[in-house]
Amino acid sequence: MSSAHHGATGATGARAGGDPVPAPSAVSGARRPPATLVLADGASFAGEAFGALAAGGARLATGEIVFNTALSGYQEIVTDPSYAGQVVAFTYPHIGNYGVTAADEEARRPSCRAIVVRELTGRQSSWRATGDLEGFLARHGIGGITGVDTRRLTRHVREAGAMPCALGTADGDELLAAARAEPGTEGVDLVGSVTTERAYRVGDGPLRVVAYDFGVKSTMLRRLSGFATVEVVPASTPAGEVLDRRPDGVLLSNGPGDPAALGHLVETVKVLLGEVPVFGICLGHQLLAAALGARTNKLRFGHHGANHPVRRVATGAVEITSQNHGYAVDSDSLPGADVSHVNLNDGVVEGLACRDVPAFSVQYHPEAGPGPHDAGYLFEQFRELMEACR
Repeated sequence: MSSAHHGATGATGARAGGDPVPAPSAVSGARRPPATLVLADGASFAGEAFGALAAGGARLATGEIVFNTALSGYQEIVTDPSYAGQVVAFTYPHIGNYGVTAADEEARRPSCRAIVVRELTGRQSSWRATGDLEGFLARHGIGGITGVDTRRLTRHVREAGAMPCALGTADGDELLAAARAEPGTEGVDLVGSVTTERAYRVGDGPLRVVAYDFGVKSTMLRRLSGFATVEVVPASTPAGEVLDRRPDGVLLSNGPGDPAALGHLVETVKVLLGEVPVFGICLGHQLLAAALGARTNKLRFGHHGANHPVRRVATGAVEITSQNHGYAVDSDSLPGADVSHVNLNDGVVEGLACRDVPAFSVQYHPEAGPGPHDAGYLFEQFRELMEACR
């Protein structure tokens, strides 16, 4: 779907042959203020502020810039806790055109710092919509910049790599200084900012699963609750307390940031391995690999999108997958496990199967939300592993 254009204005609000005309804000109805996105290497991109950055409050936002190639699912993306500490640039040109609804939220609030779009549309064209994207972001204190040449931005990030950035209505020098002062995600523990403060339960299935919340998505819990009663626990929960609950299995969820900064969580996983079946997803996959002795490294610009081809080693079948990660497991340092899935774009390890303990993991998101459902069988594989180990 795409938004309608009115009069002589184009996607950026520019009149034919003239200067850009600021588009009206869906929140206030006023013209959007000019804004700039500045990367830490000095590259800058002009646009217009929206959301919290256009409401007269914060003049800028900072974070690590990454791009997402999904064609839809923007609400699931901005509410994915794995984006904590990051600014998300959408490569698809029209964002916001089908509005927002609570049914599409992956967490109670967005965790990204801001978003960057080519065109933020103000008219919702879906019967499911209960509001507009800009209003949703503004309510949660999140802003962004629209009217940006996201094709040029994406090419630049692919060549230069993901890096800190700043965006907003402040002047260029202030934005550049803020971008260079932003620490990014490398070496930073971001899990503590998104994990639940207290345990809670979902589902009522016959199996018992404890899910570590490193930034768990709602869709992931829904998939598990189809066959299990799931107790979601804070990331800091000791392994002994989890084992005292006598679960049939443990999920290591997705989450944000650098796994190399999470040594305390790696130690927790080490205690769990061999005691209970374990299924790791995304960050959980990296922590499982680290617990086995593997190294992780930062990817140049990460995998963020809903169309990554992955080969399943056992069958040769190719799955189209949803992905969101900036770090990966070093395949040359992986003891005690076999690589089960491989990314066909760049050869990154996308899954592993432990040889001596009942545990496996994948780097991508089998629950989708958004994305294809080719990998949904992995939840059934987890169920079968738990039943076999009861």
